[in-house]
Amino acid sequence: MSPTKDRQRTAARARLEREMAARAEAARRRRRLQVSIGAGVAALIVIVGTVWLVASLGDDDKSGAGASPSASAGPLACTWNTGPSPDPAASPAPPQPNVKDVGLPPTAPPRTGTRTMVIDTNLGTIKAKIDLSKTPCTAASFTYLASKDFFNDTKCHRLVTEGLKVLQCGDPTAKGPGYRDTDGTGGPSYRFDEENLPVGERPAYPEGVIAMAKSQDPGSTGSQFFIVYGDTELDASYTLLGTITEGLDIVKQVGAAGDDGAYASSAGGGHPKKEVLIKSLTMTQP
Repeated sequence: MSPTKDRQRTAARARLEREMAARAEAARRRRRLQVSIGAGVAALIVIVGTVWLVASLGDDDKSGAGASPSASAGPLACTWNTGPSPDPAASPAPPQPNVKDVGLPPTAPPRTGTRTMVIDTNLGTIKAKIDLSKTPCTAASFTYLASKDFFNDTKCHRLVTEGLKVLQCGDPTAKGPGYRDTDGTGGPSYRFDEENLPVGERPAYPEGVIAMAKSQDPGSTGSQFFIVYGDTELDASYTLLGTITEGLDIVKQVGAAGDDGAYASSAGGGHPKKEVLIKSLTMTQP
């Protein structure tokens, strides 16, 4: 073989070796780059994961301690409104504006358990069961007023026998032989929001329940209440206080005796012809 061909072959092998070396170096560089990128991505994942975990713990802390204050702050407070009284116009008749000021009930009453309302009348005893979880503020008001003898020696001033079947009581001005002269607007010096409204129920106020009277305005509940002695359809804006457990027959007897029509031109009904005197009203443990 000629020296020229030997030189050509040697040069070709050298070129091939250089190309292979270059390819090997390029492959090594790619691998190093891939390793670096992979490490960077892993680090980024760790950082993002850490940030997410911290943020999640922060959210949990907010939702557990700050976002639900009602869960940690205890029972919600009752608000007793002593501002100007709304214009009285209601069916059943409103509890304002003739007031008897005996102070204000506590703002944080019990919200579990039951109470028994005991109404001792000249015709016998009427009892009602009240669930504190449904009407805590109304029950607190009754308990407080009863402790002040607020209802003692008052008369149930209104009876309705047409359309509605209710006996209404709780007006502190309905006293003595001249109670028929009262306009049926008496109450305490405060009012409060309605509770336990029977929205969607038919009838909204069935026979045997006791509920609160108010004006047409929201937040105008006072001391007046009505006992339902026959299924009654009213708009569901009156606090459903409790259920009569004893003495409904007394109220039915009063209803059967009729009324004098004194309120016929306004709220309807009149004074019961068979008078009902509340000797005392108490709130007791069951």
